Amino acid sequence: MKKTQKKKNKKDTGKDKTLNKELPESKNQKGKKLKRKLYNRELAKLQIELVKLQEWIKSKGLKVVVIFEGRDAAGKGSVIKRITQRLNPRICRVVALGTPTEREKTQWYFQRYVAHLPAAGEMVLFDRSWYNRAGVEHVMGFCTEEEYSEFLRTCPEFERMLMRSGIILIKYWFSVSDEEQEIRFRSRLEDPTRRWKLSPMDLASREKWVEYSEAKDEMFKYTDIKQVPWYVVQADNKRRARLNCITHLLSLIKYKDLTPEPMKLPPRRPRKAYVRPPITDQTFVPEVY
Repeated sequence: MKKTQKKKNKKDTGKDKTLNKELPESKNQKGKKLKRKLYNRELAKLQIELVKLQEWIKSKGLKVVVIFEGRDAAGKGSVIKRITQRLNPRICRVVALGTPTEREKTQWYFQRYVAHLPAAGEMVLFDRSWYNRAGVEHVMGFCTEEEYSEFLRTCPEFERMLMRSGIILIKYWFSVSDEEQEIRFRSRLEDPTRRWKLSPMDLASREKWVEYSEAKDEMFKYTDIKQVPWYVVQADNKRRARLNCITHLLSLIKYKDLTPEPMKLPPRRPRKAYVRPPITDQTFVPEVY
């Protein structure tokens, strides 16, 4: 009886209390690279917690939006990949919109993003978001000054409206140094499997580093509001950035462990009258390996 009670108490706590306890002090040293074995161990623990969070969101009908912004090659996509790796895509989905169509250009600016907001029991991760207007669109001249000013004025009100509607809105800015971005750009050029990540727009952004910095500072001045603050992730060290971001995300939503109990597989019932067609009637994939 005592053992059963002990198990129940452990499950009700939600978060794993052993999380991060075994990490050495060197984890907090920014310059030191996190060893792969340690990184994989901590990531596995965090992904279990993300599954618990997913079940809580589904059970309680929460609506969660997480925005990932930052410079090109800052690591937004890689942290999104680690968050979603073990989750149900029907509950947690990623939105990464491309260039707006001619029709979308005539809509209210936030309109095409509203269509992707979550329903009850869903979490949506935006790989770039409506903040394109304050960043690339403004710096590269894809919007007018009037449109830019209107965005800075209305964006905080739009986000407050989302919060009042019951949406949990979280915003992350991934900060990467000029030197580290240069290293990552060059590694993408040399790797044919990652070269697609570099677009002409990314290359053009290198020339406008200062302009992007000014745009980011101006954006923070207007949109780093009390109800929906910006959380900055130091992203020069990829592994640390991923673990820090996921740990912080888990800390923002209080949840409990609602993981279902293990199920037992029922035995198969034989059907005597059924005769399967010959295997030669099927077309198989060639076994090259």
